[in-house]
Amino acid sequence: MVDSLPLIVDIKTGSTEDGPGIRSTVFFKGCPLQCTWCQNPEAVDPQVEIGFYPQCCIGCFDCEKVCPEKAILRGEHQRIDRSRCTRCGKCADVCPGKAIRRIGKYYEMDELLETLLRDRVFYEVSGGGVTLSGGEPTLWSQYAGDLLRRLKQEGIHTTLQTCGYFDYYAFTEEMLPWLDLIMYDLKLINAEDHLRWTGQDNERILQNFTRLLDRPVEMIPRIPLIPGFTASEDNLKGLSSFLKDNGIRRCSLLPYNPLGLSKWENLGKNRPALPLTWMEKSQQETCHRIYDWAELVSF
Repeated sequence: MVDSLPLIVDIKTGSTEDGPGIRSTVFFKGCPLQCTWCQNPEAVDPQVEIGFYPQCCIGCFDCEKVCPEKAILRGEHQRIDRSRCTRCGKCADVCPGKAIRRIGKYYEMDELLETLLRDRVFYEVSGGGVTLSGGEPTLWSQYAGDLLRRLKQEGIHTTLQTCGYFDYYAFTEEMLPWLDLIMYDLKLINAEDHLRWTGQDNERILQNFTRLLDRPVEMIPRIPLIPGFTASEDNLKGLSSFLKDNGIRRCSLLPYNPLGLSKWENLGKNRPALPLTWMEKSQQETCHRIYDWAELVSF
């Protein structure tokens, strides 16, 4: 758990994909995993980052004039010399086209709560609410727990999307009492594969999952279907057995899509070797057959 104020990458309003009904989704910055296929790479590092979005650049080079480190590159697709950049953000402050942006904003609790409550009417008419996502919100369990508590006091349905790699005792004390739904990611059943492709083994994740089954909270496991990584028959069958052995009857399978790939380049990072096209329907159906015992949930 990190104790300071968290950065928020984004607040997505009007979402129908992050839980029941119409929701606002708060994306926290910082994650203990580094998944090779991460679709939100801008939410992995808990510190402020500087992104460059070339399609928005108008070529004024006001950024070059204010950069104290001389980190602006003329004629370069990346525009920022990352070896020099200290992430001070002065370039982002003067960029008229928002081609250079600070990634991450601090919100005081009252400000964030007020922003989320603006859409209360949409939550009420649709059975929606607020979802905490990321990154990994449990890194900030005290702040996130306080937010959840205040949302519940307002009668708002609350959901958490989590990778499961968290301190169980801090989570159950500070966040769990204020949650209606946990969408719990399970990626790889083999510990060595999990370590290789996410940077952490899965012992804590699986242990936290089984311990939460005895708690009075709805939980939906989610399995990302990543070709070449998680979508193999062996992995899906292993996760299927784990879920059935634990009495699970509902889960969500998340088909791969390539929409997050450009984000790596915006951060000045190498794009991972992943497919450039959406997962084909036939591939999805093959995965679904392994889970024909389950009610497959989608939002």
